[in-house]
Amino acid sequence: SNFRKLGFDERGVSGMATKRLARLLAYIKKEYDEFVEHTGLFYIFRQLGLIRRKSTAPANGNLGRSKSKQLFDYLIVIDFESTCWNDGKRHRSQEIIEFPAVLLNTSTGEIESEFHAYVQPQEHPVLSEFCMELTGIKQVCPFPPTSHPSHPNKQAVVEFRFCDSVQDQVDEGVPLKICLSQFCKWIQKIQQEKKIIFATGISDISTSEVNLCAFVTWSDWDLGVCLEYECKRKQLLKPVFLNSWIDLRVTYKVKAKDGGHIFYNRKPKGLSGALEEVGIKFLGREHFGLDDSRNTALLAWKMIRDGCLMKITRSLNTVSGVLSLFCHFKLWK
Repeated sequence: SNFRKLGFDERGVSGMATKRLARLLAYIKKEYDEFVEHTGLFYIFRQLGLIRRKSTAPANGNLGRSKSKQLFDYLIVIDFESTCWNDGKRHRSQEIIEFPAVLLNTSTGEIESEFHAYVQPQEHPVLSEFCMELTGIKQVCPFPPTSHPSHPNKQAVVEFRFCDSVQDQVDEGVPLKICLSQFCKWIQKIQQEKKIIFATGISDISTSEVNLCAFVTWSDWDLGVCLEYECKRKQLLKPVFLNSWIDLRVTYKVKAKDGGHIFYNRKPKGLSGALEEVGIKFLGREHFGLDDSRNTALLAWKMIRDGCLMKITRSLNTVSGVLSLFCHFKLWK
């Protein structure tokens, strides 16, 4: 029966109870199926070995995927810069001030597209001296309340002037809400151009000729802490595809069993230290988000060439008790 197919022993259970429980389980399984298919969690669950499914591949096995052994055809590398201080006060919340992303082709090693935006901090609009020194983003003090040329008799209006090479970009900085909207438009553009799908967006594209993509960060801080908590504080809707990523720092230092490779079984001394250890010189300026993202992509490509299989290391998608229950059963055969 369907009850037995789910791995339960019917012995000693009354027929009526069995039917009721079977109907309940069938209903939960139906809801589970729809949830997984809608959100695309199937790929995550299957990667973790939690579920199986009948193959729907054509006889020749051609799914339009890359012939590379990599799970993902593309990687999007993100490295935020945020407000920061070195005065020992830990109660202040950090805000993203630079939002970069680069699209890496895992077959060629080419960076095929980039996104970059400066973001206006709103909770702590005045950057600290430490932050300006670290990131290279310059900011002068606000005009005094009585000397602001446009508001001589009003309260101080915070106005910033940024200098030299970052002048134009920072002057066009936007609130995080608008930045996320711009980022999503860039994502939609590359999805259409390169037939990219994410683990949480499988239902968006009907064709089988698609390229799987995952996000990459150097540590869990960018997507697991900084963006996550800023969106919660500001009540912003965070794109669901940013809930799963590959932590390249963890991938770098963990001893991998597949193929006998070790990647690299040593703790890196920061991103630049990791690059140096594999013979790559850091290009550009450290703590400039776009340069950090490009260099992280270089490191990812080096690791891929060395035989590293890139896998999701962290996901914020929580599975309810019902879903957890069904993860223990072979729902597909």
